[in-house]
Amino acid sequence: MPVVVDQMAVHFVLEGRLIHRNSDEARRLRAMGDLPEEAVTVETGTEPDEEKTDTLATPVKDEGAVEEVGEEERPDSVALKTDKKQPKITNQINFSGRVTQTFNNPLREKSSQTVRPPCCDFSATTNQWLIYDAYMEETQKQEQNKEKQKATLPKWLMEHKDLTKVGKAVKMSERMVHQNTFDEIAQNFKYFEDASDELRDEEGTLLPLWKFQYDKAKTLSVTALCWSTKFEDLFAVGMGSYDSRKQEGGMVVLYSLKNSSFPEYIYPTKSGVLCLDIHKQHSNLVVVGLYDGCVAVYNLNIEGVEPMHKSIAKTGKHTDPVWQVRWQNNDMDNNTNFYSMSSDGRVVSWTLVKNELVYTDIIRLNGAVSEGPEDAQLPIFTYGRAFDFHKQIDSLFLVGTEGGKIHKCSKTYSSQFLETYNAHSMTVDTVKWNYFHPQVFISCSSDWNVKIWDHTINTPMFTFNLRAAVRDVSWSPYSSTVFAAVTADGKVHVFDLSINEYESICQQSVVDEKTKLTHLEFNPTYPIITVGDDRGYVTSFKLSPNLRTKPKVKKGQEVPKGPEFEEAKMEKLLSLLRQSPV
Repeated sequence: MPVVVDQMAVHFVLEGRLIHRNSDEARRLRAMGDLPEEAVTVETGTEPDEEKTDTLATPVKDEGAVEEVGEEERPDSVALKTDKKQPKITNQINFSGRVTQTFNNPLREKSSQTVRPPCCDFSATTNQWLIYDAYMEETQKQEQNKEKQKATLPKWLMEHKDLTKVGKAVKMSERMVHQNTFDEIAQNFKYFEDASDELRDEEGTLLPLWKFQYDKAKTLSVTALCWSTKFEDLFAVGMGSYDSRKQEGGMVVLYSLKNSSFPEYIYPTKSGVLCLDIHKQHSNLVVVGLYDGCVAVYNLNIEGVEPMHKSIAKTGKHTDPVWQVRWQNNDMDNNTNFYSMSSDGRVVSWTLVKNELVYTDIIRLNGAVSEGPEDAQLPIFTYGRAFDFHKQIDSLFLVGTEGGKIHKCSKTYSSQFLETYNAHSMTVDTVKWNYFHPQVFISCSSDWNVKIWDHTINTPMFTFNLRAAVRDVSWSPYSSTVFAAVTADGKVHVFDLSINEYESICQQSVVDEKTKLTHLEFNPTYPIITVGDDRGYVTSFKLSPNLRTKPKVKKGQEVPKGPEFEEAKMEKLLSLLRQSPV
């Protein structure tokens, strides 16, 4: 049914004291003598075809004893003429003009009907040849579309079919402009040496150089850093977040010292990046560990942003975030392989076989036992956080756990640990072997401590309290006694055990108080380090001469160098500590 909507709204109401002169009330007042002589002529509305009539209305005195009146009756109404003995008491006034009366808009209905789509039955048989022909036909159509698109390109692009040459020229031009713009920083990188080091007592400083930042990664933290060993100016940065509530994707970017304004390569990821590693021999291969438990391999020589290999649930994907990945030497079949470790307790070996990613579980930290007396061999339930492989013994590696313990493991023993060290009271964030001495490794934790170990001894050789949560630590690639650490309060600490065994020789704040440092890495060739923070910035610093002091020799003698000398230097220091530990 149509809905009737009232179209009139009352804006003003005023009660009057006028009565109709021909009404019963007027006659009664006239008989009583209360009707005043003055009269008011009121013009009432009439129909278009009727004559206008004038009626007089008189005001009524408000004496408080006037009886209530009923509805108004017209003087020519049928009820008034037929029944005058019982007249109806009308209101004092009940007047409405025609201008206040409106009509409701008529309702309209509109409907439409569509034609039913035609239907037909289809049936056919198929085989491999028909499927092959259909794919070939579709491929030909795609090729024809590509040729049509090429025909619409400008003439200068048609003449230069190989656009890679143009891209290389543009990239070189961009680098030249960048180096001219930041010429002062380039000069400091090549030639500047802090002369004030001569006035300091074996202390050094860090000289800020380039600052790297990608606009689309401002909301992400630097979660990983790795230098390329083949291209000394190239390094990779992993972008993500350690907060489980802020997992909105990640990114892998590669920068060059020749151009700090924009990355050389950009690979966005659906999940946050937590770790990465660049292959030493094949520098175009980058392996990445993601927060969702996947591991992915990117090939820099292949165009596109998709990984060359990526693990899924069917191919052994981790169930928890992947905290560490490391490339290893090729296997016996000369296949490239790498290792990953996750907080699900698995250490997995991944092998790149043609177009597949084959996995093998090396050890499960949950349920493994530690070597010792049979009565003491109880299963250990722990979660891995960091690991590193020995530089000389390929099967030996260390695992740092969330419980603060460090396990020494072997690829040949999948059910037990070779040794367990009670290292820290909080999560072990980093554990790394020394580049030169085969027995020494270093660890750091959020319990403010950095510890140096001899893996043949269960107690640390050195312990340094940095008075803030230590996020990362790294050995120097040019000295066996030099290492650096970054803390959550924005400071970089550089130590040289051959100069000072108790304190750092450089302690410098490199960011503001609200920014936290997350990672650092030494360049394998140049005397610089890169430091990442939780705001997506990577800053490079040059070590002053005191932070890379060469051994003192007599005139005419050559400066000793090489891995043998560095190993002997560390061994000499450890032999003194074994006699009187610090």
